[in-house]
Amino acid sequence: MFNPWSAEFRRLFFLLLLALIAGLLFGEVALLLFLVLAGYLGWHLRNLHRLYTWFNEGRRFHPPEAAGIWGDVFNLIDRYQLRNRKRKKRLTALIKRFQEATAAMPDATMILDADGGIEWFNGAAQSLLGLQAGRDVGQRIVNLIRNPEFRAFLALGSPGEPLRMASPVNEHIILSFRVVPYGKEQRLLIARDVSQQQRLEQMRRDFVANVSHELRTPLTVVNGFLETLSDEGEITPEQLHRSLQLMSQQARRMSQIVEDLLLLSRLETDSNRPPRERVAVAAMLQVAAAGLNPLAQERGLQLQFECDERLWLYGAEKELYSAFSNLITNALRYTPQGGRVTVRWHGDSQGAHFEVEDTGVGIAPHHIPRLTERFYRVDVGRSRDVGGTGLGLAIVKHVLNRHHANLRIRSTLNRGSTFSCHFPPELIVGEER
Repeated sequence: MFNPWSAEFRRLFFLLLLALIAGLLFGEVALLLFLVLAGYLGWHLRNLHRLYTWFNEGRRFHPPEAAGIWGDVFNLIDRYQLRNRKRKKRLTALIKRFQEATAAMPDATMILDADGGIEWFNGAAQSLLGLQAGRDVGQRIVNLIRNPEFRAFLALGSPGEPLRMASPVNEHIILSFRVVPYGKEQRLLIARDVSQQQRLEQMRRDFVANVSHELRTPLTVVNGFLETLSDEGEITPEQLHRSLQLMSQQARRMSQIVEDLLLLSRLETDSNRPPRERVAVAAMLQVAAAGLNPLAQERGLQLQFECDERLWLYGAEKELYSAFSNLITNALRYTPQGGRVTVRWHGDSQGAHFEVEDTGVGIAPHHIPRLTERFYRVDVGRSRDVGGTGLGLAIVKHVLNRHHANLRIRSTLNRGSTFSCHFPPELIVGEER
């Protein structure tokens, strides 16, 4: 294997040997040896200056031309520079891809130094935390997010339970902060928007509380009557009949709540599209009318149907029956005596439309957006008096969603309400049936 240092030592040896022979011939050995060594040193100094100039300029990527050991040194350095440039390009591309990927993340992401100073952050940090790229890089994060809980959380300096707190720019946005140490005393701070998750958890807690409350009331009534019947020695037939009648009513209420909950759970968890049955909606409404007419007569109401018998619909008949009967039943329950409930089923170029119009008490505008929430009631006392479970409109919403339909509500206080279900044209059955 070629060794440049061996060649250089041989070169120096031959130079000194030639100087010695010439010195012996001319009688100036010392002078010629000095001149050869001085020239050799000057050659090294010149190449050292060229190396310094090459490094200092930085713009020239090709090495200077040189012979001997310096040529090998220049070529070796040039190879290392080329290798480093390639490695730098790869690292730059990797960092760029990382920054692009991090910038596209919906989570606010920041790189902090050992003192909590911001070295870098992505676009989500600007929208969720209010940071500004030209102003806040280099600032300590605790000076920008002035919250004692956040300061204590960041002081821990190690992964643990995430911190939940409101965004400093919008109190309605709930953020979950997490710290990940990495590198040399650096930390990655990630803030995720968990507002939707927080709302879902609150809905779950409300749902459990509402179910418990709804079932507790009829159970209390039933238990109360049972205790009364057990404690009293003699009970008149009238008292017994009244007690059994009320217990039966509360038992039916509990049964209806359970049935509605099971139906709602099935609608929410069934990801399959509803079956494309050919549903004769007008005939289905006649069946519903037979079951609802006694309620209308009991409350002294007019129940009218205006239905296009030729208009059929693709869908799940049982689900549609449940949704439509819920809307009609609600109208009957919340319409005062002597009022009118009109049911319409018709179609046009926009699709098929089911409407229930009543002359009832009406609904205040601020209640309308929440009517389809489970157990949401405009008037809790009145709803329980008329026997509602608070789940009917939630069932309607999920049935319509599965049929790609939508619900619209128009209402005026003390003048009545109209609940309209609008189905897309592609669900209308053609003439051939």
